[in-house]
Amino acid sequence: MKRITRDTIELLAPAGNWECLRAAVANGADAVFFGVEKFNARVRAKNFQMEELPDIMAYLHKYNVRGYVTLNILIFEDELNDAKMLVEACIDAGVDALIVQDVGLVQLIREISPDFPIHGSTQMTITSPEAIEFFNPYDLEVVVLGRENNLKQIKTIANKTTMPLEVFVHGALCVSYSGQCLTSEMWGGRSANRGECAQACRLPYDLMVDGQKKEMGNIAYVLSPKDLAAIDIIPEMIEAGVSSFKIEGRLKSPEYVANVVSKYRNAIDEYIAGKEYHPSKEEIRELEQSFSRGFTHGFLEGTNNKKLLDGTYPKSRGVYLGTVRKVLKDAVVCNLEAPLKRGDGIVFDAGRPEEKEEGGRVYDLRKNGRKIEGQAENGLVEIVPGRSNVNLTKVHVGDRIWKTSDQELSRQLQKTFEEERAHRLFPVSVQAYGKSGQPLISVWHDRKTDNRVTIQSQEMMQDARKHPLTEEYLGDQWGRLGGTIFELEDIQLNVSSEVMLPVKELNRMRREAVEKLLELRMAPPVYKKTNVEISPVKQLSPANLEPQLIALCRTIEQIESAAQTDIDYLYADFEFTTDYPQAVQIAHEFGKKIALATPRIHMPLENGILNSIVRANPDGILVRSLGALQYYKGKDIPLIGDFSLNIANHRAVSAFLNHGLTRITPSYDLNIQQMMDMLSASDSDKLELVIHQHLPMFHTEHCVYCTFLSEGTDFTNCGRPCEKHRISLQDRIGMKHPVRVDVGCRNTVYNAIEQSGAEYISHFLEEGVGHFRIEFLEEDGKEVRKVIQLYREALNGQRSGTSVWRALKATNQLGVTRGQLVKKENVTRTTNKK
Repeated sequence: MKRITRDTIELLAPAGNWECLRAAVANGADAVFFGVEKFNARVRAKNFQMEELPDIMAYLHKYNVRGYVTLNILIFEDELNDAKMLVEACIDAGVDALIVQDVGLVQLIREISPDFPIHGSTQMTITSPEAIEFFNPYDLEVVVLGRENNLKQIKTIANKTTMPLEVFVHGALCVSYSGQCLTSEMWGGRSANRGECAQACRLPYDLMVDGQKKEMGNIAYVLSPKDLAAIDIIPEMIEAGVSSFKIEGRLKSPEYVANVVSKYRNAIDEYIAGKEYHPSKEEIRELEQSFSRGFTHGFLEGTNNKKLLDGTYPKSRGVYLGTVRKVLKDAVVCNLEAPLKRGDGIVFDAGRPEEKEEGGRVYDLRKNGRKIEGQAENGLVEIVPGRSNVNLTKVHVGDRIWKTSDQELSRQLQKTFEEERAHRLFPVSVQAYGKSGQPLISVWHDRKTDNRVTIQSQEMMQDARKHPLTEEYLGDQWGRLGGTIFELEDIQLNVSSEVMLPVKELNRMRREAVEKLLELRMAPPVYKKTNVEISPVKQLSPANLEPQLIALCRTIEQIESAAQTDIDYLYADFEFTTDYPQAVQIAHEFGKKIALATPRIHMPLENGILNSIVRANPDGILVRSLGALQYYKGKDIPLIGDFSLNIANHRAVSAFLNHGLTRITPSYDLNIQQMMDMLSASDSDKLELVIHQHLPMFHTEHCVYCTFLSEGTDFTNCGRPCEKHRISLQDRIGMKHPVRVDVGCRNTVYNAIEQSGAEYISHFLEEGVGHFRIEFLEEDGKEVRKVIQLYREALNGQRSGTSVWRALKATNQLGVTRGQLVKKENVTRTTNKK
């Protein structure tokens, strides 16, 4: 086992602005990740400007902190040149790594520089050793595993790869797999894959079971998980093989950064020092105070659907104080479960967080009518809120009370970063030598960076009359490093006789040494860089291309009905892969070719599922994950890449085709114009476009069926209610979104209304697209035949696209957004109209 030291474990902190950056450095972060302008997964953060990069990196490197830039979004065709400019700016500024989602961008970066570090973002949905192996040709330096990987899986992955593994350890949890959530843009026009998440998971939903609303009391936030806090299982994570501990929070305050970083710094250091560490109640309360929806280990200790969410509120609450026991004229009585003092902020939670809640600052505290001096710790306490903030007539017995802010804690945290000072000291050692009549030569060694500078005295040494140079004397003069980031650890002196130098000359040498050591620390590392052109790979489409119509079916009935039409190809995407052999048999009986869909997620020890798909003898496989693609690589069976591979530009198309796919399905994040841009630069006959579907919105490890229709906690004890019932989530406007389960017990929430891209078929045909897909969800056999006929007529030019979506009462839309189509050749515009 690799020896664990302070240098082999990284604490990685978020920074949305300069204050957060300083807070991270001051409180012990080994590295900081931050966004630059628009190309990152937190565009709502203040972020940094490209021209700031040299100053940021110089500041971080001064304190021996690494800086990673987040470029963790999909890059559209018309953005490749801008993305390239940012990559080159990061290389020039000496950024320590780029955190990347887009595989096409990974390919581009590696062409620009063979040695510039790339980290695979959690947005890549890397959850297995095979997914890591996929990136072997690109020499990634680190991968960020999915938040859904548990400790056993992390250990399995670590044992099968030499790749350093980065894992989220604290902060908000996404209910959907990162990189696999389309809800935000579909419902809010803000894509999670573009850094604009609108947090649709934090909204209230009614649970519809078999078409009937299930009464759930005040539980409405059925997709809103608690926040991750794994501070108490740091030893287990290190022993499982985690190399980098990542704190979420680029939208959070500098006080949050200071608080969380300092706590996890202590936890990691205690483990490395061989001490048994357990966070105190006070430490946990302080973490809750900065931001908390309630804490959980997420999936790190395995799936426990009951612990993952509370369901009664979607936002940060802070520290739980207790419930209202009695409402007085000017106060409320509470049996305190946590400390409280004057000036703290509180809120009264009546179980309706979507409405305005009563809350404000604590004006006074009393016990039996008598004023409490200082802090109240526990017991029955009368809390007197400020009268201008709280209307006590709206507060009721039983309301929960939360401490939302602590001014004293905030002031303590601010002190850690409000002024730049030597946050940490780095040891230097000095070797000095010479003889009388010659200069004193000193070699200063920065032990942390291994930088060395040689400083020579400008005056010649003379025979000593008093104060001869000794190691003790030099240590006293050169050890005066206050106000710098250095501390003198060791000094060795080798002179031929008793010699002397003026004190002012020794001081000058010390100042010059510090200056030059700092220059070396702050100088950017030099990477190899070549100029690369963003050139399309468009080839002429085959003449007389016959467009192929493909039907994706999710039931045996749909397979039977589709197989009896003039459909060109079938896909089966079943909840239970045990039914795949029957689907293949039916398709072949009617002379149709069929491909079988893999699960969207590939975890360690799930290769049996992938192997069972091969054993069903399909004509092809619809590949939905990097791990599955790597597993099937080299096998003699056609592979089709699905939308979940997140292919958004021609470079990604090229990368995946080179990896063995026969054709690919572009990401649903592309609107119509972005799709046309990509088609114009790609081998469009190798692309397959989905032109009819219920869009898959959330894809999550959290099982709604287990959580709300079972007493169990996971698939081992839930009783499989998904086999007996059908759940939908009803949103605020009454739309019912179906929830379906896959073979791995993961849930997919589908959009309630089907959508159609039929309007654009003629444009796609002009670009040489040869494969079109229609997807079914709950349709019966009759509806399947009707839909296939309509799209066949549209492909044959016998029917307009408009008549198709109107006949089906579908939304006229491609992917997650409608967008606008601009025909650049003749500058005419076609606008989507419903």
